[in-house]
Amino acid sequence: MAIAIALYLFQHSVINTPLLSLTVFSIVVPILYVVINEFARASSRISGLEGPRGLPLIGNLAQIRKNAAEQYRIWSKTYGPVYQIQLGNIPVIVVNSAATAKALFGQNAQALSSRPELYTFHKIVSNTAGTTIGTSPYSESLKRRRKGAASALNRPSVESYMSHLDMESRAFVEELYKYGNSGERPLDPMAMIQRLSLSLSLTLNWGVRVASQEEDLFTEITHVEEEISKFRSTTGNLQDYIPLLRLNPFSNNSKIAKEMRSRRDKYLIALNRDLNNRMGKGIHKPCIQANVILDKDSKLSSEELTSISLTMLSGGLDTITTLVAWSLGLLSQRQDIQDKAVRAIREMYGQNQPLCDPADDQKCAYVAALVRECLRYFTVLRLALPRTSIRDITYNGIVVPKGTMFFLNSWACNMDPEVWHDPEEFRPERWFEQPDAPIFTYGMGYRMCAGSLLANRELYLVFMRTLNSFRIEPLCEADWHPVRGNSDPTSLVAIPRKYKVRFIPRDEKALLTALLQ
Repeated sequence: MAIAIALYLFQHSVINTPLLSLTVFSIVVPILYVVINEFARASSRISGLEGPRGLPLIGNLAQIRKNAAEQYRIWSKTYGPVYQIQLGNIPVIVVNSAATAKALFGQNAQALSSRPELYTFHKIVSNTAGTTIGTSPYSESLKRRRKGAASALNRPSVESYMSHLDMESRAFVEELYKYGNSGERPLDPMAMIQRLSLSLSLTLNWGVRVASQEEDLFTEITHVEEEISKFRSTTGNLQDYIPLLRLNPFSNNSKIAKEMRSRRDKYLIALNRDLNNRMGKGIHKPCIQANVILDKDSKLSSEELTSISLTMLSGGLDTITTLVAWSLGLLSQRQDIQDKAVRAIREMYGQNQPLCDPADDQKCAYVAALVRECLRYFTVLRLALPRTSIRDITYNGIVVPKGTMFFLNSWACNMDPEVWHDPEEFRPERWFEQPDAPIFTYGMGYRMCAGSLLANRELYLVFMRTLNSFRIEPLCEADWHPVRGNSDPTSLVAIPRKYKVRFIPRDEKALLTALLQ
């Protein structure tokens, strides 16, 4: 009866005072929506777990738009190493220390084996070519793809790729010499680093190289993959957490996502078609795609095979490229580290072998430590890709329900003062002092990066050959702190600001002789 009377009075008011009713309606409805949503947001929080409350509707999104991993690390000093935030109405558990990461992700590997499906990346960017292994939710298909990737990236397989690593790292050194005009011209090395990573990925997956950064294919793939990487950001796409924003037909974010998806589809189709043609003629070179296609026991579909290839492509262009860029910039300012590395290398190879042996499996201890310190200090993927629990988890007596999103703050774990007494310092020697210390750059647990062995070998050989061939000198002073030097603090991958350095040959005659061999 009361509802009927209220409806009658509302109808009467609308008829007699339409303008006033519209004004009241436009004010009351949003307020009512916010109030109801706040009740829903409060009820969705995980009981017993502390964390910053955030703002109505958006939760903590405004606070973590920039340098999210660093903000999470700062909050951990107030709320402890494990706490919850809310992105919109969605509660997320953030893990910020080595010990708690081991406890949660190590002891609950299977329970935390899935990924959340985020609107922009999974529903727009990836609805044609599919997702990488790293971004895929848990499924039987994922298990098959992980098995295929593990086979392609295990130690024996990595050893078989040494000729490719030799060729691409040699070409990298040659480009630094050529475009740097023997050290006289300052260089931004990013294009050379991208060509190195891209060509290696294409060679391993499709058996084709990108011999020059001046090729159209190089320009297209590096641009598209860089744009797509932004859509994997856990903080950069507001429509992932605020569904109302998806109704905007003029969303520039969605428009760019669709364009990049279409452009990526084109070069994937072209690469696959080219490989099929070469296989049909019997002139293809051994590569991951061809090996799986020819394996009669393989149960991978063409979509699953593409997923593995996309994984290799994005992994190389995202993490390896940016880590080498950060590292070369820092080393240009740290001649002391360059000198130590060169002395260590020449104790093994002498002065007249600038390119070193590609079969060297990280035998130069100082350079291996340097690689690990770069991986720790820069942590280019600051927040490991998010996980979703597939069953309830209990942590410190708190029951975390199935379907909860988890962030592993790899940056905070790598900078953990409980592991290191001086985490803010860049010091390769720490790995001689604590050789078994954990490193979180490749993630941990079931969804840890399958390509870590290949990445480590690639980084080691690039560092060995670059440092032994050139003295890297800065063009000007720059801040190489991982947070302050980040050019795009909203991106999933930490990217250094553009810079130029000089690559001055240490022994030009010996270098030219080695490059001609």
